[in-house]
Amino acid sequence: MAEGNKVDLVGVGLNATDTLIPLVNYPSRGSKVEYRHATVLPGGQAATTVVACQTWGLKTRYVGKLGEDDAARLHRDAFARAGVEAQLTAVPGAASPQSLILVDEGGERTVLCRRDERLLLQPGDLRREWIENARFLHVDGYETAAATLAAQWAREAGIPVIADLDEPYPQVDKLIENVDYLIVSRDFPCRLMGGSSMEDALRLMQMRFGCRLTAATLGEDGVLAWDGRQYLHRPAYRVPVVDTTGEATSSTPDLSTRCDRDGRSNANSTFRVRQRRSIAWLLAHAGEFNRSRLLKN
Repeated sequence: MAEGNKVDLVGVGLNATDTLIPLVNYPSRGSKVEYRHATVLPGGQAATTVVACQTWGLKTRYVGKLGEDDAARLHRDAFARAGVEAQLTAVPGAASPQSLILVDEGGERTVLCRRDERLLLQPGDLRREWIENARFLHVDGYETAAATLAAQWAREAGIPVIADLDEPYPQVDKLIENVDYLIVSRDFPCRLMGGSSMEDALRLMQMRFGCRLTAATLGEDGVLAWDGRQYLHRPAYRVPVVDTTGEATSSTPDLSTRCDRDGRSNANSTFRVRQRRSIAWLLAHAGEFNRSRLLKN
């Protein structure tokens, strides 16, 4: 695709190759545990969000960095299959980000991450037109300086910014100041604001940073949000589980997974589809996206 093409959403942030290892029980210290199989899938917070939105009918662009290895080829192929416009910077000699994800029988996960510092997206890696030629910007905030610059460009161009944050990264306050829709993990609000309850912390975040909406994802309990007037709760979507490894990365739908046409969840997608559709519902409530378009399939 040409770089000047207008897209519905541009995502700036992480990609990673996930190796999912299902286990009956999590191993105790010093033990030896057998596993039956492992699945290698492309993932990462921003990358998976972009592919999910593309799958649901939006035109998307992804901006990120890759190494020069098999994992990089896996990601490039996945973006191409989905139809995502991928603006990728290749780093010679670098290994693409890897995550080993141990998933027990109940769906609880343990993640081991490996990242090459050379693959951190820097402000100088961005082009302004990638951001401005979009209706929405989505960031995950891990590469905070690059995400902050992208958000500032979007704010100057009148483009709404969505942030999906797992951790209160250093200098994250400067990023959040330019975020319209702030979506965070369960414990993030109280860690950032020091509130005694999630409800208070969500309200305080919205007041301090001026976001249109602040929300926390609650696992299988869905999403809780504050829009400046009222609290909004959306339960998680209940779909049959085909493979319990679908719990592996609860914040984002995997690059290579989709919902089957008959409505059942494909392997490794169940919980992530529930949560992203809950987030889409919150944005639709705010009037930014057409609800039927986002929640189709």
